Amino acid sequence: MPFGRAIVDPDPVVAAGIGVRRGRGWAVRAASFRVGLPAPGQAALGILTDQPSQSAALVDLLAGVARPAYGELRVLGHDMATIRGRAAVRRRVGVARRNARSLPAIRVRGLVEHAARIGHPHRQDRRLLAAAILDRLSLMPWAEVPLRAAPDAVARRARLAAAAVHQPELLLLDGLLDGLDPRGTSVLAAAVKDLSRDSGILLAGCDRDALELACDDVLVLADGVLITA
Repeated sequence: MPFGRAIVDPDPVVAAGIGVRRGRGWAVRAASFRVGLPAPGQAALGILTDQPSQSAALVDLLAGVARPAYGELRVLGHDMATIRGRAAVRRRVGVARRNARSLPAIRVRGLVEHAARIGHPHRQDRRLLAAAILDRLSLMPWAEVPLRAAPDAVARRARLAAAAVHQPELLLLDGLLDGLDPRGTSVLAAAVKDLSRDSGILLAGCDRDALELACDDVLVLADGVLITA
């Protein structure tokens, strides 16, 4: 697949031969891929990894938390080799992780309202946005439950809602479907598909069956190299 140097690209993510270090080794080596803008009904792009640390490294890279060790990477038109580019991307993406930390006593509604502060400084606006996404992902019955007291599948759906509440252009999901029971996987995969109508979504994880349930296309990250499934 050819890759040019144009700043403007129709795909939110364009990677050309990138490498990402993780500890003393490589989480990603010489990887090239694209994530296209979603069409109505299009599902997410999945990336199957060998281990959770690879998923985390890839999401860190695309979210602007880390920079590529080599190669070219553009996310939403921004050059991820620059500090300015990574900062711009962090304002335009949403990130949901399986093992994300949260305040000890925060409730499901509070988590989502807190995330809605991005681009929505007015409290009433945040409340309306949070209520809309909680309803969309069938989380209203859990809204006042402390996140730590909620079932794991519900807590993950709440993190997905928090990542999506400010209506980002790109959603990055780190291991969100890994290790769930079949019902939990099915419900969360349906939520991912629903949100893909509005945002580009890249879902990284170690569970092939779960990725195939949520995604139309799945790539495989094997020994740090991204290949077709």
